[in-house]
Amino acid sequence: MNSDATARLTGKVAIITGAGTGIGEAAARTFAKNGAKVVLTGRRSAPLYANAEIIESQGGQATVITADMSKADEVDHLVEETATRFGTIDFVFNNAGIQGNGGAITDMTEESFDEIIATNLKGPWLLTRAALPVMIKAGNGGAIVNTSSFLSTAATKGTSAYSASKAGLDAMIRAIALEVGNDGIRVNNINPGVIDTPMLRAHGDEIIPPLAARAALGRIGTPQDIADVAVWLCSDEARFVTGQSILVDGGFTIPGPR
Repeated sequence: MNSDATARLTGKVAIITGAGTGIGEAAARTFAKNGAKVVLTGRRSAPLYANAEIIESQGGQATVITADMSKADEVDHLVEETATRFGTIDFVFNNAGIQGNGGAITDMTEESFDEIIATNLKGPWLLTRAALPVMIKAGNGGAIVNTSSFLSTAATKGTSAYSASKAGLDAMIRAIALEVGNDGIRVNNINPGVIDTPMLRAHGDEIIPPLAARAALGRIGTPQDIADVAVWLCSDEARFVTGQSILVDGGFTIPGPR
């Protein structure tokens, strides 16, 4: 993979969370294609190892370190192990997320709310907190990218916790960008629209055509659409972009987000 002419991230080290399926799966392969050494992490080891095998079969360098991003001790171990193996961390793509057991707020349990916030908001906060000292000490700058959502500024019925978790991400990065800008570290969000992932397909394939019809480009997004933006945000091409939540939705929200 490193021989690719577009290897913009050669020699860099990237942690990709939720790297076994969907957006994270595509992102891990795309970071590797662009020359990065990728650390695949998530709670389920089987899809992580399967993706790592594909990356390595194509000439990339991939390492698996399982971790639950909502647990500080596991996140700290992930960062410590990455720094031990590779000497530094250049990029973090906080992509792991869940919709949880949604539904109307009157039907949601406190446990479901806590799980969604812990994974979608606390998890990126924990990994960012753990990775930044390593990145700052290295003195090479770097970038942190989070997967937010168009639902951070919109909502559908049953997304009270999910929308809140993603809106929290959008607010969080603005403060962090100010804190680490002098260290040459940039922090941004990608806010996907409707993307063809297992999370979406869990709602039934029949919802795809009407959602595609709403978008200006006439289709729903692919994980690759988001992965390419994540790599761009980590590259020197985005060197003056920080503290931004970038909507990548194919024009889905132009007529209104609902």
